[in-house]
Amino acid sequence: MSLDPIRILLIEDNPADASLVERYLDQSSSGSKFEVDWATRVADGRSRLRKGGHDLVLLDLSLPDSDGAETYRSVIADAGSVPVVVMTGRNDGEQALQAVREGAQDYLVKDRVDADILVRSIRYAIERKRVEEKLRISEERYSLAVTGAKDGVWDWDLKTKSIYFSERWKSMLGWASGDIGDDIDAWFSRVHPSDLPALKQQLGDHLSGGTDHFENEHRILEKSGTYRWVLARGLAVSDESGRRTRVAGSLTDIHGRKMTEEQLLHDAMHDGLTQLPNLALFQDRLKVAIAQAQRRPDYLFAVLFFDLDRFKVINDSLGHAVGDRLLVAIARRLLSFLRPGDTVARLGGDEFAILANGIDDPRDAIRIAERIQEELSRPFDLGGHEVFTGASIGIAMSSTGYTCPEDVLRDADIAMYRAKSHGGKHHAVFDLTMHRRAVELLQLETDLRRAVDGGEFVTHYQPIVDLEEGRISGFEALVRWRHPERGLVYPQEFISVAEETGMIVPLGWSVIREACAQMSKWRQRAPEQDLSLSVNLSPRQFAQPDLIERLLEVLQDTGMDPTKLSLEIIESLIMDDAESAIAKLGKLRDLGLQLHLDDFGTGYSSLSYLHKLPTHTIKIDRSFISRMTGAEGPDKIVETIVSLAQGLGMHVAAEGLETREQFLKLRKLECEYGQGYYFSRPVDREHAQALIDESPRWRPQSVE
Repeated sequence: MSLDPIRILLIEDNPADASLVERYLDQSSSGSKFEVDWATRVADGRSRLRKGGHDLVLLDLSLPDSDGAETYRSVIADAGSVPVVVMTGRNDGEQALQAVREGAQDYLVKDRVDADILVRSIRYAIERKRVEEKLRISEERYSLAVTGAKDGVWDWDLKTKSIYFSERWKSMLGWASGDIGDDIDAWFSRVHPSDLPALKQQLGDHLSGGTDHFENEHRILEKSGTYRWVLARGLAVSDESGRRTRVAGSLTDIHGRKMTEEQLLHDAMHDGLTQLPNLALFQDRLKVAIAQAQRRPDYLFAVLFFDLDRFKVINDSLGHAVGDRLLVAIARRLLSFLRPGDTVARLGGDEFAILANGIDDPRDAIRIAERIQEELSRPFDLGGHEVFTGASIGIAMSSTGYTCPEDVLRDADIAMYRAKSHGGKHHAVFDLTMHRRAVELLQLETDLRRAVDGGEFVTHYQPIVDLEEGRISGFEALVRWRHPERGLVYPQEFISVAEETGMIVPLGWSVIREACAQMSKWRQRAPEQDLSLSVNLSPRQFAQPDLIERLLEVLQDTGMDPTKLSLEIIESLIMDDAESAIAKLGKLRDLGLQLHLDDFGTGYSSLSYLHKLPTHTIKIDRSFISRMTGAEGPDKIVETIVSLAQGLGMHVAAEGLETREQFLKLRKLECEYGQGYYFSRPVDREHAQALIDESPRWRPQSVE
């Protein structure tokens, strides 16, 4: 490469922007040297350009004596073979693109430029490298004499050094007959500087006998000042001594094909909706970052992985068109604050990822996550629809020591799910504990699928006690997993996985059917005790369109009295789509079923809907009962919930009752029902039968 400096004509009226360009060029670590000739007016710039001596023009589109299209058209016209790079503001993107269509080599958005981007753009404009390997051309070689075709013909006499260009060769590039000389420089001088070395190399290889024929794709300058892609092919002939004496061939216009290839390459690497990089391009850039981190121990990058909260609700309620507009709006917000050199990609659906390059420490990644959450928390105006969303963000740091992009994305995804487990709008940084937990969950899921098919689940029953009378009024059916290696596994270890994988549906129906059949037997054996049954209804079961039909089938098959069957539902199930949930609950109530609002006070706080819910009983969460140990605060909360339920005409039950003190306090507050270890742990059906037969009574005098 030449050691001469690259001479740049900078046409820019803003001294601060001009100074910034000069500083970026001075900071360049590319090894190139730059000389800047600064003009503040288009007229002055054009005058200097016509005098020659410049390798590239950096052109601001808004100048005191010219603006927009007039600016770049006049400069491009005077530039000739000198590349022009347009500099524009963020809102002038379309005009900048038009400048590129009309002859500019590239464009830069001022507030998104740093030293590396500026130098890369300059080098790209002067010594452009092709972005993909040239496609092999399978067409048959043209014969030495191409006539009657659309291709141009050339014939180079190596002895006289003269070359013949056909009229078609000249006209396809817009040149007149007298515009083209008869030496090889008439060709080479018009070839794009980035393509010329390969052209000379491949032609030289053929002339030296290294290849059977000559073939090269390159850009050549048209008279209009723009470059056009052409395919040059040829074949050399030798004299009797074997010395090459002549080479002739054709020149084919392939510009349309190359533009299509470039567009296809862009489309293959970008998301069609948001125009952000897609997964393939993101992984390519992640490979580069990993390689750099391996070369430089002090280099640090982070990947932030997130999807959108409530995106499915937005799609379902407002339509996919609004959902698409939201994704585009989010992409624009993310681009507005990311640093130059960082990459934001849409990986699919509502999943996004950000590659933060060259950060100083993990706190930088956390600040980016906080900024994302801040930006997404602001409302989006989508054609009259004001939409809110958020994100839980997983962060994977390069300090973990990655060697492939898939591992980085996997760990960022794991961290995202950890963040989700804490509720919406959280972030979490990946650590090895998360990975071990993910492996354990995968094994748990495998075991869970086997267990569902193998009948490893059993139903236990916990008594529900009438606190006033001290007698068992019913049982809650609770599932247990009899694991072949781990023994009895409790729900907190597998219910969330079952819910996520959908296995909760067959498991839940199995428990309901078994419990209803068992309760029917108990009620026939001890009708005087008038026992009731409570079963948990998962959100996935509740969402099934045939919920009513399946419940009726279970009731009919087991002979269970619907008025003695209570379905326990959680608050979040209602709040996801309150109106629809209330309507479905009303249908369940009409069947005679009892409805219990479980874990009350720990969810989304559905107080605004509570008076509308067709529920019969509120169950106070065990977290409130466990704190009833003398302090007034928890007692007051429980007292408030009891009063609220009574005021709404509902029954009230307490979960997690474990001590004599809790029992007495709940009786005093007139809480009607309770269950917990104070009375009995959940037991199998044989022990439950024994409790029914024994008919224990818990009386105040027996515990005082």
